[in-house]
Amino acid sequence: MKKVEEYVRSIPDFPEPGIIFRDVTSVIKDPDGLKLAIDGMKKELDGLDFDLVVGPESRGFIFGVPVAYLTGKGFIPVRKKGKLPCETISVEYELEYGTAELELHKDAIKPGQRVVIIDDLMATGGTTEAIIKLVEELGGQVVKIVFLMELEGLKGRDKLQGYDVASVIRYPGK
Repeated sequence: MKKVEEYVRSIPDFPEPGIIFRDVTSVIKDPDGLKLAIDGMKKELDGLDFDLVVGPESRGFIFGVPVAYLTGKGFIPVRKKGKLPCETISVEYELEYGTAELELHKDAIKPGQRVVIIDDLMATGGTTEAIIKLVEELGGQVVKIVFLMELEGLKGRDKLQGYDVASVIRYPGK
C-alpha cells in the first residue's frame, strides 16, 4: 500500500511561479488515499482525552467529520460570516490580501470542553489562530490541532506556539 503523501498531487508554479501547490483532491478522490488520510489524522489523537472536533469549511469538514465519527465525538463547523443560522460569535483575521471573518454558533462549545481542531493544511496558521480565539472565547480548551499537510516554510507553527500541533505530512517549502 502506498503512503498518503504519494496521493498528493503537486502542481508547480501555482498560484504563482516558485510555489508548489499541494492538491488534496487527489487524496480524497481515491478510496485508499482517503482512508490513509483519515486514519493518519485519527492516529494523532490516540490516547487523547477530548470532547469535540472543530473544523473550518470546507476541507476541515471533509476531514473533521470522519475523525469525529471514528472517535465517537461530535463535530462543530466553523463557517464564513453569514452562513450559520443561530446566534454566533465571530473573529476577523488577516489574509494575504485583506481580511476574512469566521463564525461559530454561540452555544457550540461549553466552558471546559476539550477541543481538537482538524484541517487539511497549515500554511501561515492564520485561520487556525482565528479558530482558537473562537473556541477559547466560548470557554473551550484546544488540546490538539491536527493537519493532513503542513507547509513548514510558511512558519504557521509560530502562530500556534503553546498548542499541541501535529501534521501527517510535512513539506519543507512553501
